[in-house]
Amino acid sequence: MNDGKRRLLTAGIAAGGVGAALAAVLLIGGPPQDSGDRRTDRQEAVAERGRTVMPFDLEQTTHHFTPTRTGGVQDVVADQPDDEKQIDLIRTHLQQEAEAFSQGDFGDPAQIHGDSMPGLAELEDGHERIEVRYRERPDGATLTYDTEEPALVDALHDWFEAQLSDHGDHAEADH
Repeated sequence: MNDGKRRLLTAGIAAGGVGAALAAVLLIGGPPQDSGDRRTDRQEAVAERGRTVMPFDLEQTTHHFTPTRTGGVQDVVADQPDDEKQIDLIRTHLQQEAEAFSQGDFGDPAQIHGDSMPGLAELEDGHERIEVRYRERPDGATLTYDTEEPALVDALHDWFEAQLSDHGDHAEADH
């Protein structure tokens, strides 16, 4: 808080107690913000870049990220379990990603989230020590990441957290 705002808040408290202080806080911070599902500018930019990399519709699918003791599980599912088009697109994409990640190619996540994405450099460097498995599920597909190295587990968890943050309402944490 800058000095001007601090003086306004202090004056509000001195002049009229809590009510005046609340009015001062509202003046300082502006009108109350809606706590609804608003995306940040970064989430909007990530969604836009995601549309160029991921063939499925982000508005009709959800990413689920579940950290595990040995890595993590990433599920991508169609929001409508009978949406065969989205399910097929999810499966095709995740099969390709499993192959790419196994070879150390994390270019798609870098394109979407940026080269400085948390965990990304470590995953690229340690890809030979991470097992990436693909499997289909009725409503989409799953990638499972396993490693015996604690530093790579941490990198996977950081990578998951970054995706959760960046994808906003297109992603959920499953613990």
